[in-house]
Amino acid sequence: MSSSERGGDGGYVTAEAAAVIPALVLLGMAMVWALMAASAQIQCVDAARAGARAAARQEPPSAAVAAAEQAAPRGARVTVRREGDLVRVSVSVDSPGPGALSVALRSEAVALAEDSVGADA
Repeated sequence: MSSSERGGDGGYVTAEAAAVIPALVLLGMAMVWALMAASAQIQCVDAARAGARAAARQEPPSAAVAAAEQAAPRGARVTVRREGDLVRVSVSVDSPGPGALSVALRSEAVALAEDSVGADA
């Protein structure tokens, strides 16, 4: 009794698996990269907020940068500047991944400096 008489697949399942498995692996890797990039973006947002809170409390600029760097992803760049009554903290980093897939991530937080609250009263 030959395989065609038994209702065999003639090797189609093997060919389909050979085409689908690499695509599934690539999709899985893309999803992991996207989750890592999203996580790094969330860390940038948290770091900018922490730095802005510290700077708004009139802590030294080095303490505000240290607070932001502690919450930021590894290799992040933190800048703190004062614009009138506002303190602006910016955190930027390249997302994890190979060079071509690396994306520049950035977040900025603004806070009202405490020394300016009630100054007009």
